[in-house]
Amino acid sequence: MSAEAAGKQTTAAPKPRVPFWDNARFACIVLVVMGHAIQRITYDSDAALVTYLWIYAFHMPAFAIVSGYFTKSGSPSVRQMKRVITDILVPYAIMETIWTLVQFLVEGKGELNPTRPSWTLWFLLALGIFRLVLPYLALLRWPLAVSLIISVGVGYLDNVDSTFSLARALGILPFFVLGWQLHRWKLVDRWRVVERQTWVIRGIAIVVLLGWLAVLVPLIDLWRAIDLRYWFFYDQSYSGLGGDQWWAGGVRLGLIVLAALLSAAFFVLLPRRETWMTTLGQYTMYVYLLHSFVLYPLRESGVLRGEELPELYLVAMLVFSLVIAIVLSSRPVRRLFRPLVEPKPRWLFADSEDTPAGPSRRDPTGAMRAVAPERPRHPDPPSFR
Repeated sequence: MSAEAAGKQTTAAPKPRVPFWDNARFACIVLVVMGHAIQRITYDSDAALVTYLWIYAFHMPAFAIVSGYFTKSGSPSVRQMKRVITDILVPYAIMETIWTLVQFLVEGKGELNPTRPSWTLWFLLALGIFRLVLPYLALLRWPLAVSLIISVGVGYLDNVDSTFSLARALGILPFFVLGWQLHRWKLVDRWRVVERQTWVIRGIAIVVLLGWLAVLVPLIDLWRAIDLRYWFFYDQSYSGLGGDQWWAGGVRLGLIVLAALLSAAFFVLLPRRETWMTTLGQYTMYVYLLHSFVLYPLRESGVLRGEELPELYLVAMLVFSLVIAIVLSSRPVRRLFRPLVEPKPRWLFADSEDTPAGPSRRDPTGAMRAVAPERPRHPDPPSFR
């Protein structure tokens, strides 16, 4: 290597990390926990159902958009293929086995069926499916349009269900592709989305989010009667949702547009600078995989129902959800549960040279972490602003 080349290599600065995306991840995972925490309260409280529908209209689409933004569409390298195994398949097998054992001990269910993911594990398989199909979609002229056709069209097929999360994965596929397209088109950079937003744009975002709330509140009896929440799961055919009409696909298309608008408004309101949640946002998979174990005993014991004071329970569970997200993404929890969430089974591979031991530098959603996860960014403890 020449002296000039060596000089360039040593002076090359790493690409600066954008705090916005970590803030977005953490905000999305908090909404996920909130949605699961208040689900039982919706039976007895219109306020809880309004909150639930407001969250479920866009929280997983927003998560998929962020995941797609950091996913590459080229032919996967050997290391990338190994990460699919270590970041998705192995954690899924571990967690599904644990869930089977828990359900056997608590509910008496003795069936181990890895083709039917338990509770939150569907998104792990969806991430794997996204990575599998994206290189092929990227070859097409209009990948986003094709993903929309797939999402709307799969709802007409009764035989596509929750097996291997296929229905849900194909249902929210457009959001993942949208995130990838945003990165490909460099719209985020051109519009300086992650740098700052004017008060006018923030005002429009607030109007959009409040507008959805204004639609939910006066018509809550209708939304409860037609079970609108199930349309946001993307896990059933239209006939299974009671929509046998030929135009049922238009309903899903409308909900996709709604989710995209709400996600954009949600992103606009998030902080752009480093905050107390920026570092925590790099470890959202810990929260995603572990929070259900916190909520499960509360759900089974009836604590989450809150039949007498549902509104009070609603507020309490929303606050408790934020606490859960903070605790589960903290350093002590990561150290304790890293073998389950981020296993490193080097013995699985014939060649394990590029499978380093220790914590991963890449989040399962595809985003590179700033530094070695268990080391502070500076000698002094980070200050939270």
